[in-house]
Amino acid sequence: MELRQIRYVLALAEECHFGRAAERLHVAQSALSQQLKQLERELGTTLFTRSTRRVELTEAGRQLVAHGRSILAEVGRAEEQMTLLATGRAGRVSIGFVGTATYDVLPQIARRVRAQLPDVALELHGELLNPELVEGLRDGAYDLALLRSDALPDVGLTFTALRSERLVAALPAGHPLADRSRVALAELADESFVVHPSQGRSSMHGRVLAACARAGFVPSPLTEVGETSTLVVFVAAGHGVALVPESVQSLRLDRVVYVPLVETETVTLGLARRPLRNSPATERIAAMIEQYMSSSAGQQ
Repeated sequence: MELRQIRYVLALAEECHFGRAAERLHVAQSALSQQLKQLERELGTTLFTRSTRRVELTEAGRQLVAHGRSILAEVGRAEEQMTLLATGRAGRVSIGFVGTATYDVLPQIARRVRAQLPDVALELHGELLNPELVEGLRDGAYDLALLRSDALPDVGLTFTALRSERLVAALPAGHPLADRSRVALAELADESFVVHPSQGRSSMHGRVLAACARAGFVPSPLTEVGETSTLVVFVAAGHGVALVPESVQSLRLDRVVYVPLVETETVTLGLARRPLRNSPATERIAAMIEQYMSSSAGQQ
């Protein structure tokens, strides 16, 4: 049984007239009649009773019409789903985010995808470190990753820079420098620092130490924490000060004050992906992230 034959059966069942059914199907009446007779032979039963005045369905024909409508509806849904997948308007996309992008980029992208691509299922993984994200891209756990370009290993990934952010000082409320409009890094030389993990686990660890070195000191002691949100909580609790990208200022805690630096110390946030084997949905989401980041930069 072919889909074409099912369509012929449904057309004749609805028109009850070979001529009108053939005209509707854009086929010759003889071809329609021949196809239906062939189908009846294959099924071993009569689907229509034919007379000079009318065409009527048999019981077998009525059963086949019910099945045929369900079959064509399923075929239609399958074709629609394949079109959505092929154009990137359906599918599943897994995205990993470094901590700072979790707070501003992630919710914005999630809202835009829900509004513009409701048939795309997003898997969002926030508060991750660069090595986890790179490894996740390599083994296929993530389709896209927003991460820091600092010390990004050459692992065959495609990287697109999205924005450059200045570092700001996160200070406990009540700190002697908390009411300043700007603070020089050297003024923090005697402070305890809260930082991301060392030993290659976080690009921000090396970035902060390098900034302090340029200001002429080595921060000590250091308290290492994994998540950016935890880092800010530690600052609020008085465990030390921290240098964070300016986007972290969206994490507002009563006991934390963010103060710009005199120095221009920046970090770059970018979008990484595998250069090959990306689904249309992945490419569409990547373009959406790049467009959002570009428009956000233009509004600043």
